[in-house]
Order: sequence, then C-alpha cells, then structure tokens
Amino acid sequence: MMSQRIIIHKNIGGGVKMDKQYMAETLKRLRGNKTQEEVANALHISISALSMYECGERVPRDEIKKKLAEHYGRTVQYIFFKQ
Repeated sequence: MMSQRIIIHKNIGGGVKMDKQYMAETLKRLRGNKTQEEVANALHISISALSMYECGERVPRDEIKKKLAEHYGRTVQYIFFKQ
C-alpha cells in the first residue's frame, strides 16, 4: 500500500488550490473505459458518490482521495490539485 502525504487547500500566498472542474475531468479521464459501477465497487464507495466526484458536485474525503489515487496509480496532488 502506497503511503502519501495529502495537502489540502493551502492557498495562502500562492499555494495549491483545489479546482473541482479539474478534479472531475481528471477522474473521468482516468476511469477510461471502465464503468462507474466497476470503479465504485473496487473502491467500496457508492456509484452515486463517484458520479458526484466526476461531475464536480462533491469533493471526496481524504480517505477516499487516497483510495482513488492508489486505484489509478497517481498521486492525490495529480488528481485533485491543478498545478
């Protein structure tokens, strides 16, 4: 299991800022040809929750961010924070 340090909303003086639209587009792109049901089942989350993340309607809790990053083989920063 991959150990990651998560940086959340550190926008003081030019830090990183979460962009919901960027997050949504990245999650959809990473899912590729898999269905939302396949990914949701693999992560033990609801299809509805995954759909809301992919539409930018909701931001996952840190625990789910880590699961998504591990599932897709990317960092939390890559998926959730526009560089």
